[in-house]
Amino acid sequence: MTVKELIEKLDLKILVEDDLDHEVNDCYIGDLLSWVMGRAPEDSAWLTVMGNINSIAVATLADVSCIILVENAALDEEAKNKAEMHGVNILQSEENSYSLAVKISELI
Repeated sequence: MTVKELIEKLDLKILVEDDLDHEVNDCYIGDLLSWVMGRAPEDSAWLTVMGNINSIAVATLADVSCIILVENAALDEEAKNKAEMHGVNILQSEENSYSLAVKISELI
């Protein structure tokens, strides 16, 4: 499944768009950035409420397919600029992490 397909099937809002053809092969939930950095699988959709600049660095290091900000968590402007610079797809959902992860699991 690609990021684009995930957006379409889950009605996600695009906050920062880069490579929507990036494959999504897994899902990871976490808000403790140091934990996510060492454990999020490559090519995963990372579900979090962390919309700050540090999450962009973690997404880049972990090589996730996208960040999905759950429960309409906000993306700050500095993080948005950094995501655009580093090519990180950032999406947003009204749903909580658990509900969204169940749906992603069914799709992939």
